Amino acid sequence: MSGFVRAGVFGEIQEGELRAFELPQGRVCIAHAGGDVYAFSDECTYQGCSLAEDGQLVDDETVECTRDDSRFELGTGEPAGGPAVDPLRVYRIQVVDGWVEVGPPADE
Repeated sequence: MSGFVRAGVFGEIQEGELRAFELPQGRVCIAHAGGDVYAFSDECTYQGCSLAEDGQLVDDETVECTRDDSRFELGTGEPAGGPAVDPLRVYRIQVVDGWVEVGPPADE
């Protein structure tokens, strides 16, 4: 599929880790949870802080901003708790030949 760019090596993003990458799409956070990888905008929609720096994985399906307790579903970006009401932008993601590649937004 076209429109994907390499973000990093899959083996360097540890299980349970959040890591931000500067990509043509903007600053994207990649989460490795439950053996899967997810890509979403790195900015919490409530206070604008970095989820890679100020976030944590609550479980294999949820990321939490530790500054304001907003929670978001990894797969959809939808708010799952806390004060945030706007969803995160979620990107298509794939692992090809050991590389994590991020594509266009999932809703396009």
